[in-house]
Amino acid sequence: MTAALILVAGATGGVGQLAVAKALEKGFSVRALTRQADKAKQMFGDRVEIAVGDIRQPNTLPAAVQDVTHIICCTGTTAFPSAKWDFQNFFSAQNSPQQVDAIGVKNLVAAAPRDLQRFIFVSSCGVLRKKQFPFSILNAFGVLDAKQAGEEAIMASGLPYTIIRPGRLIDGPYTSYDLNTLLKAKTDGKLAVVVGTGDTLVGDTSRIDVATACVECLSYPTTVGKTFEIVNSGARPEITDWEVLFAQLN
Repeated sequence: MTAALILVAGATGGVGQLAVAKALEKGFSVRALTRQADKAKQMFGDRVEIAVGDIRQPNTLPAAVQDVTHIICCTGTTAFPSAKWDFQNFFSAQNSPQQVDAIGVKNLVAAAPRDLQRFIFVSSCGVLRKKQFPFSILNAFGVLDAKQAGEEAIMASGLPYTIIRPGRLIDGPYTSYDLNTLLKAKTDGKLAVVVGTGDTLVGDTSRIDVATACVECLSYPTTVGKTFEIVNSGARPEITDWEVLFAQLN
């Protein structure tokens, strides 16, 4: 059996950095997909392979996905127009949610090996509640529309998938951390992990818990073909039992 190799797309972002660290902690080999090799090298050192590529540019993806067994896609941009959108002019942004979360994710799905063991996608709470407050505000510039388009591309692909929908992200991003720091990262929050289905949860979600969920679900076949929400609420136990949490999805 081929040794597991996880491609983390968006590896230098808030959730992405943590997903890389959690995957390494679990003993997986990791390839980081990044637009900036220097940034990834500074962050991860020699612990990961670095693939320079951009999910918005399909021609950069075949080399990045070669021989990977799992993909964790934590790419994203701001929900509201900002410098990160990379405006070419008033009407055209090269890094908008539509370019990243819809078109980019579709490109990554199309490039993925057909024998991929799992495609993990970090989406968002609210994709099914876009007309309800506060999600109607969040979706003012189409971020939830784009996330939903990405979800639909994954579901239609025939690939084994898990879609994770966090609430408003807290804890981090750890943009200046090196890998050793990331591996020690612990949420300052005292709130438990809560999962649900059907897009009914509301709340904040620790980036650390999202990243951990991305990696933990690879060990549980019960999460294949599942879409679930994740928020933090209630008193946090000493140990988070992911097997028990994931059993709730059935």
